[in-house]
Amino acid sequence: MSIRHAEMSDLDRLAEIEAAGYPPAEGASRQSIEGRLAVYPDCFWLLERQGKLCAFVNGFVTDQPDLTDEMYDKPSLHDPKGEWQMIFSVVTAPEARHTGCASELLRRVTADAKAAGRKGVVLTCKERLIGFYAQFGFADEGVSESTHGDVVWHQMRLTF
Repeated sequence: MSIRHAEMSDLDRLAEIEAAGYPPAEGASRQSIEGRLAVYPDCFWLLERQGKLCAFVNGFVTDQPDLTDEMYDKPSLHDPKGEWQMIFSVVTAPEARHTGCASELLRRVTADAKAAGRKGVVLTCKERLIGFYAQFGFADEGVSESTHGDVVWHQMRLTF
C-alpha cells in the first residue's frame, strides 16, 4: 500500500471512484475534479494497493473556518498558506471498501495538515458517519450550513 498526491493522469480513475461513491448530486463531476487537480493536486491523497488506485481524499486549504458550498467548485479559493485543510471527498472504490483505506488516508491527511502548521481539518458528513470521523478526533459541530447536493450535512472539525 502506498499514498501519494495526484497527477492529471489520475483524472479518469478519480472520476470513476467518485461517481461510484456518491449520488450524482453529491459527487464531484469529472470537470470539477479536473479543475481541482489543475489548482491543488497536492491536496489530493491517493491510496494505491498493488499499483491500483483504491481510494482518495481531496479538499483545499483556506483561512475560512467553515466549509461552504461555494468551495466545492471554485478551486480559485484555495490558499496554500491557509489555516484550515478542508476535505471535500473521502471515497473508496467499491471493491476496496471496508478494508481500512479511508482510515489510512484520514490518518495521513491529518498528519500532513498538522505538519504543515494548519489549525486543523474540516469536513462535512452525513449523520450516519459522525461516529466514523469521531474516532479520528473530529468533533461534530452540528448541522452544517452547506446544503451541497440537497443533503443535510454535519460539519466535523479536528483542531490541532
